[in-house]
Formats: sequence, C-alpha cells, structure tokens
Amino acid sequence: MSELLRSPLHDRHEALGAKFAEFGGWSMPLEYAGVVAEHHAVRSAVGIFDVSHLGKAEVRGPGAAAFVDATLSNDLARIGPGQAQYTLCCDDATGGIVDDLIAYHRGEESVFLIPNAANTAEVVRRLQAAAPDGVEVENQHRDHVVLAVQGPSSDEVLAAVGFPVGHDYMSFVEAPFGESRVVVCRTGYTGERGYELVAPNDVAVALWDSLMAAGAAYGIAPCGLGSRDTLRTEMGYPLHGQDISLDVTPNEARLGWAVGWRKEAFWGRDVLVAEKERGPRRRLFALESTGRAIPRPHMSVSLTPDVLLGEVTSGTFSPTLRKGIALALLSTVVNPEAQVGVDVRGRRELFQIVKLPFVDSSVRDA
Repeated sequence: MSELLRSPLHDRHEALGAKFAEFGGWSMPLEYAGVVAEHHAVRSAVGIFDVSHLGKAEVRGPGAAAFVDATLSNDLARIGPGQAQYTLCCDDATGGIVDDLIAYHRGEESVFLIPNAANTAEVVRRLQAAAPDGVEVENQHRDHVVLAVQGPSSDEVLAAVGFPVGHDYMSFVEAPFGESRVVVCRTGYTGERGYELVAPNDVAVALWDSLMAAGAAYGIAPCGLGSRDTLRTEMGYPLHGQDISLDVTPNEARLGWAVGWRKEAFWGRDVLVAEKERGPRRRLFALESTGRAIPRPHMSVSLTPDVLLGEVTSGTFSPTLRKGIALALLSTVVNPEAQVGVDVRGRRELFQIVKLPFVDSSVRDA
C-alpha cells in the first residue's frame, strides 16, 4: 500500500492532538476535542476544517467554460465569473454519478474544479479524454490548501484577518494574503454560514495560524472530518461513495436541481432524461429515529418485516437533535410519510420518513 498523502498542515494538527484517519488516500484529522464538541462549535460559534484532501483541477483555454458546460450536469451559463456552482460528473452511458464537485467560474477561458479526493484522477481523466484542441485540463490536487471556516461567527473571523466578507452565497473573490492570493468562496458542507478558502501550499501554515489567532475571540475550534460528516448529514448533503456513486443517478439521489435539463448536451443526458420521464425506481429518503437507535450505512430498511425497501446509505447520531438520523436509498413504492423499520444489530427499530434538512439551515443567510 502506498504511503498516505499529508496536508501541508499535518504538523499543526499533530500539535493540536488530532486523531487521524484515511480519507481518499490522505491522512486527515478525524477529530480533536471530539466529534460532538466540534459539531456544536460550528452550529453555535465557528469551526475551521482542513479539507486539503479535496481535489483541485483547472480547465483552461479558449472555450473552457463551454466545454465544462457540455460535459458536467449543471447549467454553467446560469452563472458568471466570480460565482461557483454545485455540479455532477455523470457517466455518459449509465447516468451514474462519477463525482459531485464545485465549479468556480473564472471566465470563459478558466474553470476551477473541486472534486472529491478519491475521484479527482478519474474526473480529470474523463475531461482530458474529451477536451477539444486548445483546452487543457490540469490536475492540481497537491498544489493548494483548502480551509473551511464555518459557523455564525465566520464573517467576523475572516474580517479580522483582512479578508472580504458578506458576498453572496456561492460567489467568490480573490484577496491578497502576504504576497499570495487566496480564493474566498461563500460555500460549505455544514449548513451554516461559512467560507472555503483555497490558497497556495506555501502560505498554508501562515493562513491557518492567522485564522486560529483571529478566531480565538470568537471561540474558534479546529474540527475534523468526523464532525464534518455529522454536520452534512443533518443537512442531507450527499457523500460520494455512500449516498451517491456510479450506481446511483441524480434522479435517484434527488439531485435533479443540479442538472441543466434544458441543455443540449451533458454526460448522461439521454439516459437521465428518459429516467426522469418514467420516474426512478428508488430515491434517497431521510429517516429519523422514533427511539434511541443509531443507524449506520448498509443497514437494511423494511416496510414490514417481510417487505424490504432498501438500505441506509448514511447514518449517525445527530448532536443537534440528539437522536439517530439517516439517509436511505429506498424503493419509490414507499409512502413518503411512512414509518419504516431499520435492522439495527438484529433488532427492527422504527424510523419516521421526514423531509430534509433535519435541522434548519442558515447557509444562505445574507
């Protein structure tokens, strides 16, 4: 097995007592003070995540934006330079989700992409194979640090460092930091107001230290990927490799809002349009425990003890609700207001199908 990649901030995480785990080929912080404490810090104050394991790639050259628009699912023409967009890379033959990613629209000749760590090479490979003459797709996976500052006090922390704040949700600006430039984007994976910062590796330590120092007055907490998972599950945000995959389509994942259905071309268009018209056989549903049970991925879900509906894709304890919650890929025959059973260690525990998100979101607050 090849050695795991490390963030340029690995030594900082070690000094803070982080517990590490493997994520997409990287050794990344799982937790520091504990998942629940870090979760509450983000919901009530502010947390900082090192998510440098996320992929980075640039599509550049004449017609770069048009090329991205003709391959990835969302309608890039609906946004302009300085805006970001959630989009999907789908398989052209099956419509399955190769990856979900964020596209930063820099202009007609440059789109910066942030895919998931484990899928970066495959997304880049597919784009490179399809790129027309003059359009270059470069894998920059190890060239940048990515920090997520999330929570109600995120504006105050960034402003104290000198970064611009208050721009619209899913928009970004470039700001000076020392002799470098940092991309400051109002995005995140927690459901809270927040920002993601993309910077060259050589300023990673100085950027982390500045944010931690500025955030001390606001109760900033270093947060690992454990709390990132509980936070995103409370929002119903899908995780590739669990809730979405090559075996799951956007229609099944309730991600049709990230598909430009009126576009003439994108990978998987024909099969996805046909599936949308006839209706998918299964969809992602949100489940909330009626008791004390905590669901986990791959636990079976049934309508009655003899009628299997599907299985849990993401399951956890919600620190906000103090109960078990789950995303589950279930047959569409189920009533969207039904109670279902989840097989938790051999016991059939009752869960209620509910609407997402599990908790109120402030991510779009002005």
